[in-house]
Amino acid sequence: MKDQIQMNDLSGGQTVIGAEALEPLAAALRGALLQEGDPGFDTARAIWNGMIDRKPSLIVQAAGPADICAAVDFARTNGLRMAIRAGGHQIAGLAVEEGSMMLDLSAMRSVRVDATAGTVRVEPGATLGDLDHETQAFGLAVPVGVNSTTGIAGLTLGGGFGWITRKYGMTIDNLLSADVVLANGECVRASAQENPDLFWALRGGGGNFGVVSSFEFRAHPVGPEVLSGLVIHPIEAAADLLPKFQELCDRAPDDLTIWAVLRKAPPLPFLPADWHGREILIFAACYAGDMSEGEAAMHELRALGTPIVDVIGPHPFTGWQAAFDPLLTPGARNYWKSRDFLRLGAGTIKAILDAVGDLPDPQSEVFIAHVGGAMARVAADATAYPQRAGHFVMNVHTRWDDPAKDAACIAWARQLFRDTAADAAPSVYVNFMPEDEPDRLGEAYGGNMQRLQEIKARYDPGNLFRVNHNIRPMLAQQAAQ
Repeated sequence: MKDQIQMNDLSGGQTVIGAEALEPLAAALRGALLQEGDPGFDTARAIWNGMIDRKPSLIVQAAGPADICAAVDFARTNGLRMAIRAGGHQIAGLAVEEGSMMLDLSAMRSVRVDATAGTVRVEPGATLGDLDHETQAFGLAVPVGVNSTTGIAGLTLGGGFGWITRKYGMTIDNLLSADVVLANGECVRASAQENPDLFWALRGGGGNFGVVSSFEFRAHPVGPEVLSGLVIHPIEAAADLLPKFQELCDRAPDDLTIWAVLRKAPPLPFLPADWHGREILIFAACYAGDMSEGEAAMHELRALGTPIVDVIGPHPFTGWQAAFDPLLTPGARNYWKSRDFLRLGAGTIKAILDAVGDLPDPQSEVFIAHVGGAMARVAADATAYPQRAGHFVMNVHTRWDDPAKDAACIAWARQLFRDTAADAAPSVYVNFMPEDEPDRLGEAYGGNMQRLQEIKARYDPGNLFRVNHNIRPMLAQQAAQ
């Protein structure tokens, strides 16, 4: 252990922390305390987005809630900036900050299913794959995202949507309770009955209100197989097919989810080799109900145009949940821009197709997710996440390996973002926001922002939890106006 280390403080400067302060912290932990040069330090600081290469001054690897309390107390007492890492998948890279303290929750991965009650208790370091693995052993599932390596904590705190959201709601709509370590070091339970204002804020408000040490979810009967898969078309058909895709989404039953992906074809084993590397339109679909009903529900989708391949069929739910993992491996450089659309206008479709004709890297893509159904039957002010209308979420997912391509790839994403402004809804999914969009926080929370600021002032008045898409606490004079 170094005699002293310099660390970022909450005033915007730096402070020196000596060994005499670190030794009691290390002794209080069941987990580990790491500094640069220690075994495991570089592994702990690495996150999914390869563009982010930051070195914290100190890493606390928590093994349980007591370790979280110790870390929060240490940061508050010493006035330190603290980033919180769970799955490390957030596009903005806010799980790690240069020169600050990192609270690493990735070792806390327990998942406990109560099949009789239809609930599951999940620690914050668990991934979606961890959760699916355990719940599917009982024929159950929680609505989560579409990449199994994503962390459950960040996904949930930002909202969470995926293949069964239209049937069962967002991840936050299935959150029953959360155990939370507050900025003052207190451990509390948040639910509809206990600290309901905190519970409201956690459901979409990000990591602004405390550190969640455990999530309790409602689980639903799904699988073990679902009707799912891909229908792939030449990009030349997209101008005709995307409006028809929109019409199908408008009348789809809640069990059916269809998303569109536009990109260069990866070397998929079921795709003819002469299509590899060429621009394609992919319809990815999942039916969460009865297989025979799913066949009927997907008939129109599968009848569109003349596809190159159609590989829709029964697949294990866990396999479908991980189907896109090979295209989303950690370590590549990633930059995202996202918009919500209530409708996909002709101008938006043209802008997307023009951009896909000029992709900056074969790994880059545009995906368009359609959400609604059960999610849309929740009031905009029922949770912190406000965009409850059935809508399309466009993610301009720019991905590449060579740092020399940074400028070109980022410029491409920003241009498509500008070119699709006219049709966009005044909202954005906070989990898709890069670090350079602090001005869009109002879009993410809309009419819920004031209440979030009030709750922030109640639970974290000093803004200890600020290394995130930050909701600042409402000042007393603002509240009085």
